[in-house]
Amino acid sequence: MGGTQAIRGGGNGHGGLGNVLSGIAVAVGFALFLGGFVWGAFVYRPYTVPTDSMMPTVRPGDRVLAQRIGGDEVRRGDVVVFTDTEWSDLPMVKRVVGIGGDTVKCCGAAGELTVNGTPLDEPYIDDTRPDPGLAVPPGQADVGIPFEVTVPEGNLFLLGDRRSASLDSRSHLQEAGQGTVPRSGVNARVDALAWPSAGMVERPGTYEALPGGVSRPGPLLLQVAAVAAGAVLVVLGAAYGPLVRALGRGRRRERADAG
Repeated sequence: MGGTQAIRGGGNGHGGLGNVLSGIAVAVGFALFLGGFVWGAFVYRPYTVPTDSMMPTVRPGDRVLAQRIGGDEVRRGDVVVFTDTEWSDLPMVKRVVGIGGDTVKCCGAAGELTVNGTPLDEPYIDDTRPDPGLAVPPGQADVGIPFEVTVPEGNLFLLGDRRSASLDSRSHLQEAGQGTVPRSGVNARVDALAWPSAGMVERPGTYEALPGGVSRPGPLLLQVAAVAAGAVLVVLGAAYGPLVRALGRGRRRERADAG
């Protein structure tokens, strides 16, 4: 009888403990897996970008994940999702170049954008135009047209990364606020590309030396790690029982062959 119990317990009496641990692994894994998804759904919103104004950072049709934030959390360099009835009735995606109190100017000695007199190094922008002979569409700002704007407190100056194809703050310079948008219009901050490519959206280093620095990435990588770890635990925990049974059958065959 004792021998039979040992076999059912895994030979050394450890099978019962193994089954308990595998059950715990499945339970913890399921909690991590489901919790990571729920946490992500609470913190992030998916958007599909309809235009090419943010190329090459974000391309038309890209699916992005944007962290739900308030306007007071926005920093220079952030790619934000916002709405402004003066611009459009639909959510738009642009990069924050200036915040309240900043003086944004085009252009510096080398043709670069400056914020409070500091030239910006913007490797993320695309100034190309398919046909240099094409006229600038109505309402769209041409690249390099001089301007100087002091951003009102509580507002943001926003530009597209593809400066030659973006309807942004430059296109509204003659309106109240000189093309700036209230912080309250911001709905979310783009943290990552989800489809068809995947990757985090980097915070531009050129803004780090300015007061307030740049924003910190959201918890997306931690959420992905929780989901992945949960999936691994569930698979390993669920595989324990069949693996032990398969090994047990193999040992019994070996003993039968040896006998």
